Amino acid sequence: MATYKAIASVSQAIVSIMNDGTPKTEFPDASFELFHAGSFKGAPGKKLVSLYLHRVTVNGAVRNAGMTQIAEGRQRKPPLPLDLHYLLTVWWPDAVQQQRLLGSCMRELAMNATLTSSILNSPGPERNIFSEPELVELVIDNLSIQDMLNITDAFKSDLQITVPYVARLVRID
Repeated sequence: MATYKAIASVSQAIVSIMNDGTPKTEFPDASFELFHAGSFKGAPGKKLVSLYLHRVTVNGAVRNAGMTQIAEGRQRKPPLPLDLHYLLTVWWPDAVQQQRLLGSCMRELAMNATLTSSILNSPGPERNIFSEPELVELVIDNLSIQDMLNITDAFKSDLQITVPYVARLVRID
């Protein structure tokens, strides 16, 4: 099971996948950043791809897992099963380039939709956050237009092309 550093490690891995897969000849100025709420104020007009973790939920499918047996009849609590909900946004002054870069990012994430422990452990300064058999699934999420408008209104940012993703089943020990 992953350590408490797992949430940040998943976020860094997603950003790294997009950065590594982007055609540098077409987008030499593109930067890739993890966003927090305050980051939205300075984003318009920049050439960047942002990944914003806007919600963390407990995975309902495995939320009620019982105690697990360990050596000598002892029990331990199950890991905390989380789903991480992201907004992927491309900020680019030219609409065609913005859409091309979005397509590139979405392609890379689709090709790497199963995040293995080697991918999850590689981008950050820490190592061995995820153990060898652990996987996290990255899929496009559903987010209503109203929810999207509520988020952009809360941060007073200009509406940009945004795709919601969810990283499923991050198990924190």
